[in-house]
Amino acid sequence: MAQRAAQIAGHLNYPNGLLAGQVAIITGSGQGIGAEAARLFANEGAKVVVSDIDAAKAKQVAENINKSGGKAIAVPGDMLDAEYLKTLVKKTAEFGNGKIHIIVNNAGYTWDGVIHKMTDKQWENIIALHNTAPFKLVREAAPYFRVTDGEPRCIINISSTSGVHGNAGQANYGLAKAGINGLTKVIAKEWGPKFGVRANSIAFGHILTRLTAAKEEGAFVTTPDGEKVALGIPKGKGSLKDNAYADIPLGRPGTATEAAKSILAVASPLFSYITGQVLMVTGGRNM
Repeated sequence: MAQRAAQIAGHLNYPNGLLAGQVAIITGSGQGIGAEAARLFANEGAKVVVSDIDAAKAKQVAENINKSGGKAIAVPGDMLDAEYLKTLVKKTAEFGNGKIHIIVNNAGYTWDGVIHKMTDKQWENIIALHNTAPFKLVREAAPYFRVTDGEPRCIINISSTSGVHGNAGQANYGLAKAGINGLTKVIAKEWGPKFGVRANSIAFGHILTRLTAAKEEGAFVTTPDGEKVALGIPKGKGSLKDNAYADIPLGRPGTATEAAKSILAVASPLFSYITGQVLMVTGGRNM
C-alpha cells in the first residue's frame, strides 16, 4: 500500500501536496462545504485560517486539522464587521510569515422571499454578506496579492446556480451570486496582468448542506441585530419535492466533500491557466 501511494504521488508530481507552502483564508469554514475545504486544503499542505461567525465551530475545525498533522488557526468573527476583516487579514499574514496566497469567499446563507414580500432588511443583509463583505476582504488583502514574488495567488468566490439561471424566491440571493461572478471577472482582469492573480467563481447546484436540508429540521442563523433566520427548504418544495433530481444527469445531489474538492481543484496548480471563469458544479444540471 505504501509503495502504491508513493507511485501515485510520483505520478502527480506533487509529493508535498498540491498547496504546499501556501496560506489560505476560507470564510464560513466552521461547518459544511467550508469545513471540508479547510480539511482538504490542509491535507494538501496549506496553512489554513478558519474563519466563521461561530467561534466554537471554527476552533473545532482548526483543532481537528492540527491533530491530523496539518496547520490551521481559527480567527472567528462577523464578516459584516469591517474591523473583523482587518483582524482576519492581519492574523493570516502573521500566521503566513507575511504572505497570503488564497482567499475562498464561502461565508453566507439564504434568506428567501418572493419579490412582493421581501423586506429591505432581507435584501440588504444578503447583498452585504455575499457582495460587500467579499469585496472588503479582497480589498483589505490587496497588499498581499498585488505582489510579484512569483508565487501563486488565487481568489475563489463561491456562487450559485441562482446567480446564473435565477431561482424563484431568491431575488436577493440571485442578484448577490450574479454580482460575485462580476467581481470575480474584475479581479481577474485587474490583478492578472501584472501580478498573476487568478480569480474564479464556483456556482454550486444542489449540494447537501443546511441550506438545502428540510426547513423543518430547525437550522437557523442569527443576524447581527439578533433576528433568527430559518434555513432550509420546506418539505415538498423546490429541491425537496418528488423527482427533484430528475433533471440532474448524475441523478443525485452533491455532497459537501464533493463541493469542497472542486474548490481545491480550482485553487490547485492544475488550474494554473484558468481565470475569470464561473465553474458550474451541478451534477450536469443546466438550469
